[in-house]
Amino acid sequence: MPIVAQSTETTDWVSRFADEVIEESERRAPGKPVVVASGLSPSGPIHLGNLREVMTPHLVADEIRRRGHQVRHLISWDDYDRYRKVPAGVPGVDETWAEHIGKPLTSVPAPKGSPHPNWAEHFKAAMTESLAELGVEFDGISQTAQYTSGVYREQILHAMKHRGDIDAILAQYRTKKAPAKKQQQKPVDEAELEAAEGSGAAAEDDGSSGSAGYFPYKPYCGNCEKDLTTVTSYDDDSTELTYSCTSCGFSETVRLNEFNRGKLVWKVDWPMRWAYEGVIFEPSGVDHSSPGSSFQVGGQIVGIFDGKQPIGPMYAFVGISGMAKMSSSKGGVPTPADALKIMEPQLLRWLYARRRPNQSFKVAFDQEIQRLYDEWDRLEAKVADGSALPADVAAHSRAVRTASGELPRTPRPLPYRTLASVADITAGHEDQALRILSDLDPANPLTSLDEARPRYDKAEAWINTHVPADQRTIVRDEPDTQLLKSLDEQARESLRLLLDGLADNWSLDGLTHLVYGVPKVQAGFSADATPKELPPEIKTAQRSFFALLYQLLVSRDTGPRLPTLLLAVGQERVRHLLGA
Repeated sequence: MPIVAQSTETTDWVSRFADEVIEESERRAPGKPVVVASGLSPSGPIHLGNLREVMTPHLVADEIRRRGHQVRHLISWDDYDRYRKVPAGVPGVDETWAEHIGKPLTSVPAPKGSPHPNWAEHFKAAMTESLAELGVEFDGISQTAQYTSGVYREQILHAMKHRGDIDAILAQYRTKKAPAKKQQQKPVDEAELEAAEGSGAAAEDDGSSGSAGYFPYKPYCGNCEKDLTTVTSYDDDSTELTYSCTSCGFSETVRLNEFNRGKLVWKVDWPMRWAYEGVIFEPSGVDHSSPGSSFQVGGQIVGIFDGKQPIGPMYAFVGISGMAKMSSSKGGVPTPADALKIMEPQLLRWLYARRRPNQSFKVAFDQEIQRLYDEWDRLEAKVADGSALPADVAAHSRAVRTASGELPRTPRPLPYRTLASVADITAGHEDQALRILSDLDPANPLTSLDEARPRYDKAEAWINTHVPADQRTIVRDEPDTQLLKSLDEQARESLRLLLDGLADNWSLDGLTHLVYGVPKVQAGFSADATPKELPPEIKTAQRSFFALLYQLLVSRDTGPRLPTLLLAVGQERVRHLLGA
């Protein structure tokens, strides 16, 4: 028993962080809602690595809500960040977008054909829709709105007044970097998706350093809107600031206590927000473990704003498998929307909930998704019969419901691999799909495909978008007479035994028993004999029998599970193709 308790304690990371966050919140801000935070930059498609930035605090916030506490999950949309580069593979975008590099993301046009007013809103919209499907409740904060409306004016003036202190902190970490070694780029399906440092700040300078000294503030140019500016003078008393633009040559003098067209540099902006919002919990990527990272430096700078650094677990990368097969990606990285096309929200939530933040994991777009679904269905069965371990029960609960209620689910969750096989074989013919699925369990037939949705739709989408054409299943129209004529008597007998048992075993379980049983009977054993009662050569005979059936039905050595394939083909056609 002690072993199970220890395992549960180390695995249920959500509860442990919730305990810590509640305690810290009561110490810092008693009686106020607990504040957890995420930061997302809509500089391009927001991928599954970025999703960990959201799911980690979401799961903790949801646990806190379940315990009856008020909690706010803030998502700061870093849409006032500079546009750094033109991302590859984005439909409706060409090289002309390079002219906008340096502008705020909300000042860059959306991709051609987009209904959204600008670049940032285009990518925010897709993520917002995915988060709604995942049951993530949050308060969204547009940093464009915050900065341009003057919300942070006092914080900006304070940072400028204490620029010497900020510069001294940053100076501790400024070192000359050795030239980066050229690394061979990994294929997309081998790459790890890491969440950028909030605003993609790894590539951002830490302030405006010119002949006038260091300044933690970057104006956007009043002429070209770009941030390629340098502050040339600043007066603390009058707040008069003069800057020049190295892009277009424009310069002007403004009063910073009235000016709303610029922002604090990232390594100052992030800790300023911790203090302003009273953030108790915010995770960060493993890149923050290095000296001089935004999280580490922010822990010192936040004191300048009379704030404290949040509890901030570092999280590991999210890997993917099978992305190279995506017909729609064109080399891009997969987003939550891509994953939700092929899997139910519960499964995606579970992938993030069951692993501690410092553990990496993979989101499957290849055949591995079938194994993941099998594992999920086994967990569901164990939870239902009370045999699941406490930590697994907790992860399951966080996957299927939030404090607000249960997520919509498939009424009849048939095995994903079965649904995928049926979708593959029927190629969009819903009447045929319903016929096959109804035969799976004749005693309790499916009456409508809606009973198997949305899981059926997800499996069908996976077949259509992630399974190469040469791996799709095409049932023969006519018997392979040449192969049938070449069979020896033993092979002919195996086909006779199968055909004789078809009518009496026409269900998923019945056909499973039949196809595995034929080689047993031929070898003189009972069809009910267990593997322990059989010699090893029976497995070899079964594999040979299966390969023969696949060749006669689909002209390949492998294919969908044979019981499902037989149901899909139908009794009459099976008899025809097997030379009855």
